[in-house]
Amino acid sequence: MKTIKIFLSIFILTALISCEDYLDLQPISEETSGNAYDTASQLEAALVGAYESFQSSEYYVWDNILFQDVRSDNCYAGGDNPEIFQIDYLDIGPTHSRLFTHWSNIYNAIAKANLVLDRADGITDQQLTEDRRAQIKGEAYFLRAYHYFTLVKLWGGVPLILESTTSADPENVNIPRSTVEEVYDQIYADLLMAISMLPDTYGNDASVNKARATSGAANALAAKILAQQPVPDYTNVLAHIEAVEASSANYTLINYPELFDGNNYNNAESIIEVQYLGGNEGNYGPQLLLPPSISGDTWRKFVTPSVDLVTAFDDEGDTVRKNASILFEQVQWVDEFWGNAQGSSIPFSYKWKNANGFASADRQYLLRYGDMVLLKAEAYNELDRLPEAITEVNRIRNRASLPDLRPDQSSSKEVMRMSILKERRLELFQEGQRWDDLARYDVLVSTMNELVEIDLRTGSPVNYNMTAAKKLLPLPQQELDRNPALEQNPL
Repeated sequence: MKTIKIFLSIFILTALISCEDYLDLQPISEETSGNAYDTASQLEAALVGAYESFQSSEYYVWDNILFQDVRSDNCYAGGDNPEIFQIDYLDIGPTHSRLFTHWSNIYNAIAKANLVLDRADGITDQQLTEDRRAQIKGEAYFLRAYHYFTLVKLWGGVPLILESTTSADPENVNIPRSTVEEVYDQIYADLLMAISMLPDTYGNDASVNKARATSGAANALAAKILAQQPVPDYTNVLAHIEAVEASSANYTLINYPELFDGNNYNNAESIIEVQYLGGNEGNYGPQLLLPPSISGDTWRKFVTPSVDLVTAFDDEGDTVRKNASILFEQVQWVDEFWGNAQGSSIPFSYKWKNANGFASADRQYLLRYGDMVLLKAEAYNELDRLPEAITEVNRIRNRASLPDLRPDQSSSKEVMRMSILKERRLELFQEGQRWDDLARYDVLVSTMNELVEIDLRTGSPVNYNMTAAKKLLPLPQQELDRNPALEQNPL
């Protein structure tokens, strides 16, 4: 599969700098060691480079959908890539090439954030106000936290690298894994720093406020990590979501189809999103997923919605979110789960609507308020505040033209827990959330082993052979070979 290199647009460059005249920024790679990071504009350029990882790292472009939706019960691999089949069938070994790619790319993104944090306090340029210096540091703390959250969910405990590496000596680069708890503690510490330094907004331009880390984004991410950590802290989850809701950014739910029609990005529900513009600054993911009538090609597409997922939408009568998320179309290839014959009608993941030849302007939300509403319901439920949990879920259901939860869907804490999990599945499909949700609810093993998906070539159900060890990915073999201080996850 051809990989398209994503370049950061001039628009994003100007959106990410402050409103003062920091113009004509050169790539920081062109600076020399003698003059780099002496000026405000150089620091701003380094920050731009840190944000750019959301566009250049394959994990954030579309592989997060593979490891969240395809690896779980939401989607089949589709396509013809053996490594994506391995993700689908939970047969991922240490030499799987995507592991090292993502490990390297995400640590590279962390290194960019570390560089900003290392250099910010040493710049004496008068154009760098103290307020802007604090904002830049807050943005970098948020970015570092976001990337470590990605790592800890994929691999568990990982090496914590919190400063720029300036030496290749083994004691400086062969860093052992920190514990899962230590990683989460560091993420939360970074987010508390970010919250203290970041504004609610940077002005009235939504294309700036949704492109950059804000206090709302930091509070939203804090809520998610406090729920996902080994011992959730739902009291503080609730406190951080309430801070999101109190923000002068005025986050609110919008009409669900408008979230994904390609015409309403940087909307009131978006907390932070990647600013793909198309063309040279485009998203290649949609071309991999969308049907021939939209993509303009005829090869078999990836990330095919599962029978189990489509049934979940249909059982709930959820036509609004289903139609915004899934499109059925007849195809001339054979799909082993949806007909096993040419001309069968199969579903396509459809939250991206425009392919544009691997250069789409379609986006993924990094954080949005609808997720926060359901996480707030989860927190209320776990804190034995059932009526308030029901109210929050009904906000999401009513937005999708669904009735309030029935008594049999909300009669107890345990029943409500499963109702919230299902609601998250229907609300957040194709947004890279499902595996994490199943892990947080401690139902990954049971869900995957009880999943009945019939391979029509054999008439037999797929045996996913899910085990507790498979909750985490194996560390990439290349990194184990390079760093003898690392220990492999159980396989």
